[in-house]
Amino acid sequence: MYDLVIRNLKFPSDPHLKDIAIGDDGLIKEIGTISACGKKEVEGYGDLVLPPFVESHIHLDTVLTAGTPRWNESGTLFEGIQIWGERKKNLTASDVKTRALEVLQNQISYGVLHVRSHVDISDPDLTALRALLELKEQVSPYLSLQIVAFPQDGLISNQDNQNRLEEALRLGADAAGAIPHNEYTREQGIESLEICFSLAQKYNRMINVFCDETDDAQSRFLEVVAMLALETGLKNKVTASHANAMAHYSEPYMARLIGLVRDSDINIVSCPLVSSAMQGRFDSWPKGRGITRIKELWKAGINVSIGHDDILTPFYPFGTGNMLQAAHMAAHLAQMTGKHEAEEIINMITHRGAITLQIEAQYGIDAGKPASFVTLPARDSFDLIRHQPMCRYVVSRGKIISENEYHLPRVNMDVLLKRQRR
Repeated sequence: MYDLVIRNLKFPSDPHLKDIAIGDDGLIKEIGTISACGKKEVEGYGDLVLPPFVESHIHLDTVLTAGTPRWNESGTLFEGIQIWGERKKNLTASDVKTRALEVLQNQISYGVLHVRSHVDISDPDLTALRALLELKEQVSPYLSLQIVAFPQDGLISNQDNQNRLEEALRLGADAAGAIPHNEYTREQGIESLEICFSLAQKYNRMINVFCDETDDAQSRFLEVVAMLALETGLKNKVTASHANAMAHYSEPYMARLIGLVRDSDINIVSCPLVSSAMQGRFDSWPKGRGITRIKELWKAGINVSIGHDDILTPFYPFGTGNMLQAAHMAAHLAQMTGKHEAEEIINMITHRGAITLQIEAQYGIDAGKPASFVTLPARDSFDLIRHQPMCRYVVSRGKIISENEYHLPRVNMDVLLKRQRR
């Protein structure tokens, strides 16, 4: 007898409904038409089943701080950094953990069970980093949280961050970060990347760089990130987030760059919600899309995943934590509306996100893997992107940890017709 059996689930591109049987060890034991019973049996209602959503890029230290100490009225990255610089002076461990936990609980209800969070290490006491490392352990029974040590104020323009970055890695941060386009000069930007890669090698960590988050076509640090990934052999352990300047590169340069990025095997994370709201603020008309070349990168064989990025912060005053909201925006901005393209957009918040986080070995719906998955009232990727539904069930390591009831909307036509006759 199995511990849990969820029946009648629809797998992508499979016309037949199947059951999933889970053992008391939290692993998937069988997938198919299962005759054996479970200690607990749950009806799946023909819902679409997917591995859990992956949040490739968020800032849990800044969530739910929009409007404090003031609103970002210009909507620019520069004002956002300035406001956050004022807000982070008042951080406490309790403040960070309370806000972050609220967002993580919301993300779980939306089916997110794998999260990579950037944490600003510009604070001398590393308050936010220490708090989120504690929270990482607290949520580990049901959610995996990766921490990127992110030097918001740079590694050269704020040289104290070099020591803080190393301390963050010693304390247990999963990845080293850098923000080369925010250094004073290109030369300093390159130096900051060399420091980041050196420390990641020293402590055997991944790398996630804020790269070319600007509309400046002369910001070309992605080529440096890719070259360093090749030279060090770190390759797919390296991720470049944003890469907005790519939208403004000339085609001859882009043709060369995309080959280098493909050969380097690095990952790219696009954050379409925040990028579309923040980029292009200095453009006259026509305004740029404010997003990297998602479709072109994917077609070139480069791993691209999608991040939600910010939720109610000085950088972005909206956001829910629903990865389908970010996928919806990506489908529009990248103009990926074909059948295969829509399926690929969903892959960018599931399987491709798992590649970015380097968790593929334990990810997916297969016998022998952890029973972590979500079920949603949808038929296919188009339904997911159109309706952005809540998950009916969120299963983490064999346990249902979030459940939502669904009732079909119905209109009483008799009442409407009576009102019309009046």
